[in-house]
Amino acid sequence: MMIRNNNTNPMFMNMFNYVHINEKWFFLSKKVERYYLLPREHEPDPYHSYKSKNLIPKVMFMDDVARPRFDENGIELFSGKIGIFWFVVKEPAKRNSKNRTAGTMETKLFQSVTKDITRACLIEKVLPAIRAKWPTSNSNNPVFLQQDNARPHIGNNDLEFIEDAQQDGFEIRLCFQPSSSPDLNVLDLGFFRAIQSLQYQKSPKNTDELVEAVERSFNEMKAKSCISYFTI
Repeated sequence: MMIRNNNTNPMFMNMFNYVHINEKWFFLSKKVERYYLLPREHEPDPYHSYKSKNLIPKVMFMDDVARPRFDENGIELFSGKIGIFWFVVKEPAKRNSKNRTAGTMETKLFQSVTKDITRACLIEKVLPAIRAKWPTSNSNNPVFLQQDNARPHIGNNDLEFIEDAQQDGFEIRLCFQPSSSPDLNVLDLGFFRAIQSLQYQKSPKNTDELVEAVERSFNEMKAKSCISYFTI
């Protein structure tokens, strides 16, 4: 990232103290997929169908990544992967069906992600993950959470967030991605596509399996692969 100052020449920032956060819908499957079975395989028919190609089940996730760090020998010091969190809620089924009995816990999606839901995710999940995983050698410097300008995102002067972000010796601040600067969003540059490519290989069959597949795909991402998104 390059910064400009009226009194100095432009400089590049290493962005080691930035955490990029963004949301994305992950779909249960593509609109069309092809599977190949070996002659001796006895797998069940992998055929999936939905009422409409526009009604494929999906779940929204919030991804949080920072720039990975390595020592002079290329040994990983910090993977940069803060966490990936999903917007779902567990509720008991209200009535019997052919798939489950009444009272069985079901995974339900949020109908819409509001500022209150975003704030709760940041305070209850993102901030604790940063405190747990952030390199101790840099914990005394401010940490910036960079988000885009989507409507559900809270402002950088949100009092409830600020109060929780100043705990345990950390100073975590919210900031917005500069407008018309898609090259500063590393998640959209390739991180999301890499996770989704791994997720499709796992062929989830329901919402719970989709959540598990996306989380496993996030954990499988290698830090040396992630660094390329910060150096494009």
